[in-house]
Amino acid sequence: MAPSLAYALIATDLDGSLLRGDDTVSDRSLAALARVARAGARHLVVTGRPVPRVRPLLTDLGCTGLAVCGQGAQLYDAAAGRLLWSERLDRELAETALGKIEAEVGQVYAAVDQDGVDGLTLIEPGYLMPHPTLPAVRVDRRADLWGAPISKVLLRHAELSDDELAAVARSAVGSLATVTMSGPGTVELQPSGVTKATGLALAAERLGIGAERAVAFGDMPNDIPMFEWAGWGVAMADAHPELKAVADEITLSNEDDGIAVVLERLFPGAGQ
Repeated sequence: MAPSLAYALIATDLDGSLLRGDDTVSDRSLAALARVARAGARHLVVTGRPVPRVRPLLTDLGCTGLAVCGQGAQLYDAAAGRLLWSERLDRELAETALGKIEAEVGQVYAAVDQDGVDGLTLIEPGYLMPHPTLPAVRVDRRADLWGAPISKVLLRHAELSDDELAAVARSAVGSLATVTMSGPGTVELQPSGVTKATGLALAAERLGIGAERAVAFGDMPNDIPMFEWAGWGVAMADAHPELKAVADEITLSNEDDGIAVVLERLFPGAGQ
């Protein structure tokens, strides 16, 4: 059980956490988030998805405040429809990092998320989108990925598992970039030092809320920094073992409304 504390900030990952497999949010989860709002607490989406892939979901959730996107590289104001802060991944560094990784494991397939509220996701030949429902533009060659500023690079390998590719990438890349794994088929390079925790901390500072009053929900290793920052970290039932190892609590799966179960317990006096 979470300690008795007045939580003021609820940070939720999307894929595998708040979202069900069909990219929808259940009625029970929506009701639980409404309960949070009635209690005076703030809900922040903290996701690896870039802003353009998040905006429709924020509308569905009724979010009009801040959202942390792009693995912490983007702080978005939903009400104003603009980025308050963004950190770009240097494109020359990204190319160098890819070369170092390929020197270790052979060919990888890459995609990029362009920076900005209208940035595109570009994919090179051979790259398969882990989320087929998310829009992407296929380019003819890798060099075409670097035509505009980017927030991150996504990687896939024909044979290595996500864990194996992430481990090799961390060793090969070093301090050139931060390597994260945020879901099946989703190993990513983002600006060095940028994580979900850095983006969440920036948002919390703007809201005047301390880390000890934050609850974070997630399911993958990219959520580990967020759990380390927040006062209470809740992993989904089918979360990656690395995240479960640092979680304060494990709830039900995203399909079983695991986030709603915890929020109903933490905010008992704010029911309908």
